Amino acid sequence: MRFLQLATEQRYSVRKFKAQPVEKEKLDLILEAGRISPTACNYQPQRILVIEDEAAREKLKQCTPCHFDAPVILLICYDKTTVWKNKTNGTVGGDVDASIVTTHMMLQAAELGLGATWVGAFHHQKTRELFGLPDYLVPVAMLPLGYPAEDVEPHPWHFKRFDREHTVFYNTFDGITEGEAH
Repeated sequence: MRFLQLATEQRYSVRKFKAQPVEKEKLDLILEAGRISPTACNYQPQRILVIEDEAAREKLKQCTPCHFDAPVILLICYDKTTVWKNKTNGTVGGDVDASIVTTHMMLQAAELGLGATWVGAFHHQKTRELFGLPDYLVPVAMLPLGYPAEDVEPHPWHFKRFDREHTVFYNTFDGITEGEAH
């Protein structure tokens, strides 16, 4: 499958899943896609918690309504003791690294015929407490994944994209105007 076809046609946010478990082989490939993802200076600060047993998934429901009853939920964090720090402006690369890792895993899931959706709307402190995250781990995203339910379709906004001229500029931002929201 070609990348743009995967990214635009096959991958979309799935918010309703079958109860069917995800095979270990497929989960391993998804986790491998996260492991080999590029990170700043290759520091690899990502730490991923696989939430798949029923008790843990029930606990997770206390942290977000966006669990979508997925059979597997990945909690993507970064380790702030190993993350790259930008000496020129003081920022850290953890959110970016975790986002790259999450994207790679989401695309790998789509290639394997699984659905996923990026979840940023969750109670971070409650997640920390319920899952015993140490202070040095920073949760960034959750990735519910599994087999899409039979009646799931991409949201109509999935296919709405600005023309390239609205988002890409060459050499200068002269003449740029404030953008439009969906």
